[in-house]
Amino acid sequence: MNRRDFRERVAFEDNAVSAQLFGPGGRNLKALQRELRIAAHNRGNELTLVGEQESVELAQTVLVQLYGMVQRGFEVSTEEVLRAIRVLREAPEADVQRIFTDTVLVTPSSSPVTPKGLAQKQYIDAIRRCDLVFGIGPAGTGKTYLAMAMAVSWLLEHKVKRIVLTRPAVEAGERLGFLPGDMVEKVNPYLRPLYDALHDMMDIRRAQHLIDRGQIEVAPLAFMRGRTLNGSFVILDEAQNATSEQMLMFLTRLGFDSKAVVTGDITQTDLPDGQTSGLSEARTLLRKIEGLAFCHFSEKDVVRHPLVQQIIKAYEGRTRNRNGDS
Repeated sequence: MNRRDFRERVAFEDNAVSAQLFGPGGRNLKALQRELRIAAHNRGNELTLVGEQESVELAQTVLVQLYGMVQRGFEVSTEEVLRAIRVLREAPEADVQRIFTDTVLVTPSSSPVTPKGLAQKQYIDAIRRCDLVFGIGPAGTGKTYLAMAMAVSWLLEHKVKRIVLTRPAVEAGERLGFLPGDMVEKVNPYLRPLYDALHDMMDIRRAQHLIDRGQIEVAPLAFMRGRTLNGSFVILDEAQNATSEQMLMFLTRLGFDSKAVVTGDITQTDLPDGQTSGLSEARTLLRKIEGLAFCHFSEKDVVRHPLVQQIIKAYEGRTRNRNGDS
């Protein structure tokens, strides 16, 4: 630090609340300092922040907003401190409390499902507002998980009569005909991630009971043909692997009092070379239609290990180079 460093004092009314905010051993505060490359000097209920002005002002905003969350009884982890920094870097006027405390679903065995960033909050709001929402972006951004949480919440609140979860069963490396078992057993591995997400949000026995009653259905996309889905919350996952014809078929299944969420990553299609992705085509054809929404995620929105963001960015760069983009 040098004489040109900017200084800002932040006073907290409640020492106990500020101690919770700083975390055990001050680890949350240390993470803030490392991420923003500032120094923080604590004396009583007053914290002095020292560093570049932009970083100091951002740190002050993060601390004040997260302090309000702790006052309301929410636990703040190091991960949430880093997420708050990312949100406020992207949108300085954002209300972090409003984003992080928007509870989508309270699960029986884990923390409540809430948005982890601005893009996820916009996605959740779009699902609440529109009957058809497309969530497009890389793996790890919470597209399917949040859609699943919304679906479970709506079913439990009796806003819909059933949940329908579907995926294209694309042959990637193995032909279905050579896999053991009947057709249901052949396609089950493709649907396993949907079951896993469902079981993360509901007691397994209750989930199985709802499946047995037909209130939750997990099926390959091909099984949707010829149906009309009324009173349903429908999720099409891995939609980049749907053909143009399959996407049209799926979108025209939507009935009255229903909601559909389509998720996928248009950079990761497993379709044969030269075959157009139904998701990519839908984004082009439907973007001007009112009443539906397209929500886009990037590597910045990945909520897995920080290395995953860098890996996705590197592979996206490779794809651009192959396509001759600058």
